[in-house]
Amino acid sequence: MQSQRNTNLTARIGRWSAQHRKKAIFGWLAFVAVSMVIGFNLVPQKEIDNKTAGGPGESGQAAEVVNDAFRTESGEQVLVQSKSLQADDPQFKAAVADVTERLQNTHGVDNVVGPYEGQNGQVSRDGHSALVTFELPGSSKTAEESVLGTLAAVNAAAAAHPGLRIEEAGDASIKKATLDRDNEEMGKSALFSIPLTLLILVFAFGALVTAGIPVLLALTSVAATMGLLGPMSQIAPVDGQVMHVVLLVGMAVGVDYSLFYLKRAREERAQGRGNDAAIEAAAATSGRAVVISGLTVMVAMAGMYLGGISNFSSFATGTILVVAVAVIGSLTVLPALLSTLGDKVDRGRVPFVGRIKNRVGEAGIWSRVLDRVLRRPLVSALVSAGVLVALAVPALGMETSLGGNEDISRDLPVMQTYDRIQAAFPSEGSMEMVAVKADDVTSPEVVSAIDSLESKAQQRPDLFEGEATLDVSSDQTVVTVALPIAGTGTDELSNRAADTLRDELVPATLGKVDGVEAYTSGEASGTADFNEAMIGNLPYVFAFVLSAAFLLLLVTFRSLVIPIKAIALNLLSVASAYGLLTLAFAGEAIAAWLPLFLFVILFGLSMDYHVFILTRIREAFDRGMTTEDAVAHGIKSTAGVVTSAALVMVAVFSMFAMSSELQMKQMGIGLAAAVLIDATVIRGVLLPSVMKLLGDRNWWLPSRLGWLPQVTIEPEVEPARA
Repeated sequence: MQSQRNTNLTARIGRWSAQHRKKAIFGWLAFVAVSMVIGFNLVPQKEIDNKTAGGPGESGQAAEVVNDAFRTESGEQVLVQSKSLQADDPQFKAAVADVTERLQNTHGVDNVVGPYEGQNGQVSRDGHSALVTFELPGSSKTAEESVLGTLAAVNAAAAAHPGLRIEEAGDASIKKATLDRDNEEMGKSALFSIPLTLLILVFAFGALVTAGIPVLLALTSVAATMGLLGPMSQIAPVDGQVMHVVLLVGMAVGVDYSLFYLKRAREERAQGRGNDAAIEAAAATSGRAVVISGLTVMVAMAGMYLGGISNFSSFATGTILVVAVAVIGSLTVLPALLSTLGDKVDRGRVPFVGRIKNRVGEAGIWSRVLDRVLRRPLVSALVSAGVLVALAVPALGMETSLGGNEDISRDLPVMQTYDRIQAAFPSEGSMEMVAVKADDVTSPEVVSAIDSLESKAQQRPDLFEGEATLDVSSDQTVVTVALPIAGTGTDELSNRAADTLRDELVPATLGKVDGVEAYTSGEASGTADFNEAMIGNLPYVFAFVLSAAFLLLLVTFRSLVIPIKAIALNLLSVASAYGLLTLAFAGEAIAAWLPLFLFVILFGLSMDYHVFILTRIREAFDRGMTTEDAVAHGIKSTAGVVTSAALVMVAVFSMFAMSSELQMKQMGIGLAAAVLIDATVIRGVLLPSVMKLLGDRNWWLPSRLGWLPQVTIEPEVEPARA
């Protein structure tokens, strides 16, 4: 008998791909190859320089004033140290002279100052350590290139004087070491996450060939996106960390979309459809869910554009690109591959896996859990919601920080050198800087105001420590006043010092001089400005993300209740993830950018499961099942694959949780914890219990909204047998 064909867009795309397999497969490979060739041969023209870029608020204004008045440069230091020799011993002096001469002869180095030169000379109190300081003029990118030469010169000096410790540390050398380490860890994360993902997928499908398809799609999507970021960098700034985010999100959604598509195609074949008919049915159902899910994820990611922080815009571009590429790949190359492979897709079957799958899937653990949840929906809803609220409570005490050198792993040799320098030449602690701009900062009025500022600071020894340091620009229009403050830079004491300086001392002194602009910056005030800017933009981000997700789900499921419930559950999931993150890093500040970033990422990824599960539930309901039966069928039929998809995400995110960089570790743990909560407590307990309690009210749509477009799946017709 002739089957009635599905007519929705995704079905037509899947049908075309299955009929034009070579065009679809080679077209996808050509797209990936061209993207990589173009992208990797383009030098990024615009890259966010976290060192010199003006941030939000007053600290951002201070950075702009300083960057305009002073030459951009990176400060470096060379530590010359001996346990036995003193700094005035001939052998020690010879080593210092050798270091100084080598640096002076190195390209890109300026203002080399030895330890014995004037007031700027630095010899430790015990006389066993000395510093040679120098500068690397130019942008952060230029300094990265120049520091290669200085490191080589310092290493050569160290080899020539084996009896002394000769090491370099500074802005550029620390950045180079962290970038090298990040790239290495990123490679290791990919290397370990791929076999782990394959292992999980083998248990999901029971066959090696089927397990490899989602990994291939995810990897090619990530590779194409990384290539596309090259042309994007010619238009808008790109943050270096965006590659990590692209890998995280790309692997997660690429595998997810393939999983649900493959699972549906397998189900259709098991029901008697031929290969191409099963692919077309999967395209019409799971393919449509992929599009809806992808759009929802991209909408959530677009919320970062409204975050008011330049890094967020870069993250938004990268994540939207990789999700779009993964969606396109799922709709085009995936059906072509399945059509080409045919029965070969099940090759490489692994013994005993089927039994394990049944213990998790429709006849296993989730089935038993769901049966109990649906028997007592009110108790299940109250208990699960109570657990999630309890997990969310610690988030109320979350402290954030922009971070600094203290957050960098001490496994890096350059950070060990940095700590040795700090030990031999102890600083006064954290600093807050006042950037003062005037027609002439050396005028009596400005000098008097600065003296008054220093005097008032010295009268508050509980908040300010040590003497101020002044630096005047060459044109005498800007002076920076660096004041040592109490605390670590991120604690309550430092925050009080920064607030006192900004709200009381500066207005009472420099603020009273006509024609003077004064802006305060530092770790404490910079974090406060960042948080204020982020919190100030949160209403716009939330309004955009939630309203766009609401409209998408409203149109997709033609229900007013479904989108409201989905948003509420996702917000509860995000809040509990915040709480777990706060508990996991108790006593440590959370990266200031992470809460907003986690919200948009987790909200988008949570919608993945929600859309796929609700699609199956709505399908069953439209075929005549009661809401309770449809909920049971939808969740049981997707439980195994949702569990597998969640495990893949947790595995990928956990790779980043093992990073040596604190902020990346926090991101990995936050994402992994949230996905685990979402796939278990939310989807396995809270969602079905709430849907059971609501009954047919789940599908309520006011009559005044009856004009909404109909995007439900076409009714299935018994297919022609293969």
